[in-house]
Amino acid sequence: MKDIVFCSNNCFVLYSAAVQAKNSENKESVPSLPQSPMKERPPKAFHQYSNNISTLDVHCLPQLQEKVSPPTSPPIMFPPAFEAAKVEAKPDELKVTVKLKPRLKAIHSSLDDCRPPSKKWKGMKWKKWSIQIVIPKGSFKPPCEEEIDEFLKKLGTTLKPDPVPKDYRKCCFCHEEGDGLTDGPARLLNLDLDLWVHLNCALWSTEVYETQAGALINVELALRRGLQMKCMFCHKMGATSGCHRLRCTNIYHFTCAIKAQCMFFKDKTMLCPMHKPKGTHEQELSYFAVFRRVYVQRDEVRQIASIVQRGERDHTFRVGSLIFHAVGQLLPQQMQAFHSSKALFPVGYEASRLYWSMRYANRRCRYLCSIEEKDGLPLFVIKVVEQGHEDLVLTDTTPK
Repeated sequence: MKDIVFCSNNCFVLYSAAVQAKNSENKESVPSLPQSPMKERPPKAFHQYSNNISTLDVHCLPQLQEKVSPPTSPPIMFPPAFEAAKVEAKPDELKVTVKLKPRLKAIHSSLDDCRPPSKKWKGMKWKKWSIQIVIPKGSFKPPCEEEIDEFLKKLGTTLKPDPVPKDYRKCCFCHEEGDGLTDGPARLLNLDLDLWVHLNCALWSTEVYETQAGALINVELALRRGLQMKCMFCHKMGATSGCHRLRCTNIYHFTCAIKAQCMFFKDKTMLCPMHKPKGTHEQELSYFAVFRRVYVQRDEVRQIASIVQRGERDHTFRVGSLIFHAVGQLLPQQMQAFHSSKALFPVGYEASRLYWSMRYANRRCRYLCSIEEKDGLPLFVIKVVEQGHEDLVLTDTTPK
């Protein structure tokens, strides 16, 4: 017989065939439930719904015994890792054997613990490269310049050039030798024969002003006045930069004014430390570098003529690597043959130039160039002067 399940108040009760038989025996003793007076109406729809409410009295249902939960099983104890664990069962039951492999623990040093584990890429091989530096005992003697030069000669490489000779040109204003700093006195400008002035020393003089083309005017006038003025900082002659405060007689060299912490302004004015405003000023100038084209206005033709007309010349003209020695001369009967549309070829002209050697790739030598006369035509002569070799003379009828 089949079991029947009834549902009442969300509770499920299982009745077996034995329970049904017992209920049938006690059916007469149990009063039946009163029937409802409502008559069953025929269904109006095709679907018929029924609820699962039982017609039996709930109080008459037998009470089921509570199921006692089985006792909790003791925790399973696994064998240690280094031993194989075998679980023995009863002869009637299935016998299962479990084997655990021991896991080796690597011993790391204190240094390795701090390092992250390295990655191992599949299909690649790794190689370790160790470097061992051996430091010899005793003092190490660095090679001298002569040994380095001999080593470079053996290799055939370019030798280092000779050290640049010291610049003995002196500024007529501040009396300092050589070119100054870019953010300071700046480069030297030629004023006259063997007379040089720093750009900013001349530019910041009171009388000097700059044209739109970059020419400095009244530099000679400022130099003549500076020969009689003494600097308030170094107490030497040649000071030309004065304080623009009314009735202030403090005057400085440009370099001394920077050291004395004078204040310079963008309108080319300066105030001494006694009259400068406190703190910073909007028009204050703190950078003195000049990258534009600036030169001293002068009559170059007059200067060259005065130098050439002198009988004994102690000065030499030099333009880059070309050194001028003699200008030469031309007679009236030579004018027609000793000139071209672009140049004159005076007889007796002499100049020398330092240029790369024809024999060695990493040396320079001296080329002495001159103009002579042969058969009423100019003859151009070049003498190659090189140390360790005899002088080589090359001649031709054209300068090329």
